[in-house]
Amino acid sequence: MQTKQADYIVVGAGSAGCVLANRLSADPANRVVLLEAGGPDSNPWIHVPVGYFKTMHNPKTDWCYKSESDPGLNGRRLDWPRGKTLGGSSSINGLLYVRGQKEDYDRWAQMGNRGWGYDDVLPLFKRSETHEFGEGEHHGGDGELSVSLIRTKSDISEAFIEAAVEMGVPRTDDYNGEDQEGAGYFHQTARNGLRCSSARAFLNPAKTRSNLEVITHAHTECLLFDPSDPRRVTGVRYLQNGKPTEVHLTPGGEVILSAGAIGSPQILELSGIGRGDVLQKAGVDVRHDLPGVGENLQDHLQIRLVFEVNVQTMNDAINKFIPRMGIGLNYVLFRKGPMSLGASQVCIFAKSMDGLETPDIQFHFQPLSADKPGIEMHPFSGITSSVCQLRPESRGHIHIASPNATDYPKIVPNYLSAVADQLCAVRAIKFARAMTKTRALSRFILREHVPDNDPQTDDQLLQCARDISQTIYHPTSTCRMGQDKMAVVDDRLRVHGIAGLRVADASIMPDLVSGNTNAPTIMIGEKASDMILADRKALS
Repeated sequence: MQTKQADYIVVGAGSAGCVLANRLSADPANRVVLLEAGGPDSNPWIHVPVGYFKTMHNPKTDWCYKSESDPGLNGRRLDWPRGKTLGGSSSINGLLYVRGQKEDYDRWAQMGNRGWGYDDVLPLFKRSETHEFGEGEHHGGDGELSVSLIRTKSDISEAFIEAAVEMGVPRTDDYNGEDQEGAGYFHQTARNGLRCSSARAFLNPAKTRSNLEVITHAHTECLLFDPSDPRRVTGVRYLQNGKPTEVHLTPGGEVILSAGAIGSPQILELSGIGRGDVLQKAGVDVRHDLPGVGENLQDHLQIRLVFEVNVQTMNDAINKFIPRMGIGLNYVLFRKGPMSLGASQVCIFAKSMDGLETPDIQFHFQPLSADKPGIEMHPFSGITSSVCQLRPESRGHIHIASPNATDYPKIVPNYLSAVADQLCAVRAIKFARAMTKTRALSRFILREHVPDNDPQTDDQLLQCARDISQTIYHPTSTCRMGQDKMAVVDDRLRVHGIAGLRVADASIMPDLVSGNTNAPTIMIGEKASDMILADRKALS
């Protein structure tokens, strides 16, 4: 069996993993190995902002997970795309740069996680970022991650923003600034018409370092342990081209799991770390009974309402040969036009009822419509008004069912199992429909296409949510940070009861942030790298 050696082994080259690989290898004295189960980010569609229509549901770039049948969705199973390439999900996502609310991070700190309040993490967001706004109180000006503003706009997008304003939502140019509440255009992780994934931003500049080795098509099987100390990690075993290979840690080294909210708990469980009953049922010997592994799963559930409108949308351009070719040529020649954008263009953070201190719902508006992302556009001029609850109370779980690393774990989201989530779903649909009755937007609306049965009562609206909702691709919290018995890592991201092992990705979030998860996950990579390097220095 082939073996390698490293000071740091990072498992997963996604949003956080690429940051860790960059920061940890900045010191030439540190030998870093980065393992990625997917391949290089060489598919050209990865780098085209709207290219995720081609990379989602593509097994070469997407894990193509599916959830289990969910009672909260009337028994439906949902596709759960996750990036399987350098950059991870940042290579196939919608490019939306959203940090969440400052209250999210202050709540993390109030739960006992020292150093994770908003004032602590804001400098890390800024360090990563080169924002088109430039250096300022809320944004960075010289980081690796390019964040740009949307320039291609349409009358229907403007009308959607004005409809929100009529509903009492203030207009904003920066929902990542002082106050999240508002309606405006998304900020996106793009530069010069190209996607700025975590791989492009953080990994590419570090690839030439002699002390960093990036290994693709490396499917992690399990962690390795010291025979004389069964709770000390000494390395990782992975499969590459069907051949088992091991990477061993140097004395004082660490393994950092950055395989995401699905992959990280799966690797822990395959290694005997997790709920004893789950491991025994799956045929894995229990090394360390840690009951929180795979539990506390949270996700944003989007309710996608579709309307036919009386003006041309992207449906018309994409469904017709000559306009479609024009869009392509505009992008190829000038890196401009619709292909230089993600599909979601307008962002609204709003309060679905009186008495709330912060927004509880978020809209993703798309000047196009389809049955789901990556599928052919509808044959009419359509728009999509997608609304999600920002802080769901429903909790699910992810667990292995076998000791085989190539078998997918069981994903059980338990959507809409909490009464508060059911009530918010009803309010969200009412809010979305009320927007279509405003002066600004009503003149464009011809009919409601989804839902197609005109639900009216609260019970009917809840059934509508159960029938049409989809994941918005934000799974978190399956290796939750904290000090209670269900926490998996401490506030320095060290796995409770295991030496030489940390987790640094969206799975460590104590609670789901109030917005998209890519930017916070990059921040987690920054925070983790600082703590790892500081702890090593303290021991030297």
